[in-house]
Amino acid sequence: MSLSIIMPMLNEANSLPQTLDELRPYATSAELILVDGGSSDHSVALAQRAGVKVISSAPGRARQMNAGAAVASGDDLLFLHADTRLPPDADRLIAEALSHHHWGRFDVTISGRHPMLAVIAFMMNRRSRLTGIATGDQAIFMRRSSFEAVGGFPDQPLMEDIELSKRLKYLGSPACLAQRVVTSGRRWEQKGLWRTVLLMWRLRFAYWRGASPEQLARAYR
Repeated sequence: MSLSIIMPMLNEANSLPQTLDELRPYATSAELILVDGGSSDHSVALAQRAGVKVISSAPGRARQMNAGAAVASGDDLLFLHADTRLPPDADRLIAEALSHHHWGRFDVTISGRHPMLAVIAFMMNRRSRLTGIATGDQAIFMRRSSFEAVGGFPDQPLMEDIELSKRLKYLGSPACLAQRVVTSGRRWEQKGLWRTVLLMWRLRFAYWRGASPEQLARAYR
């Protein structure tokens, strides 16, 4: 299989059955690897009963995704958050994009009830096209050779997707696919939409100014 889908997870038992069901169409065309960061619920058992490959790693999204990439057999890698859903024919779209680019990502739709979530998604997609920086919610994909060339995800607790994008940009601009993944808006709705938006803007600005990821992770929590 030329594509490996790598999904970090931590206590995803409530949503995991639906996630795995929606990934079923890719069972014959892609390898799926779930990387558990120490779940205390039934996530691992659910995945194993579904016949999915599960490995364990130290907690932390960057470490988990690097661990998944280390055992992946595919020439192309897709890093997918557990609360993000792929568009139809994602494997074909990725293969076509990587025939011309080193890496890429999808546009995103944010699911939820708040009408401003659509505006936030629009701004995320627009900002990504202007800057060439992708976020993990946009399902970042790349050639394995490109992933290895930049040293994988940096071992940091936050902004690992931003830092990886910056490194990959040295290899070339990303493929910005208009087809949309759907990611959960739960963090905006649970923590407050405007509060979350302002927090992320503040953290991104601080990161740009040179603040350490460890400082930013404490502020985010």
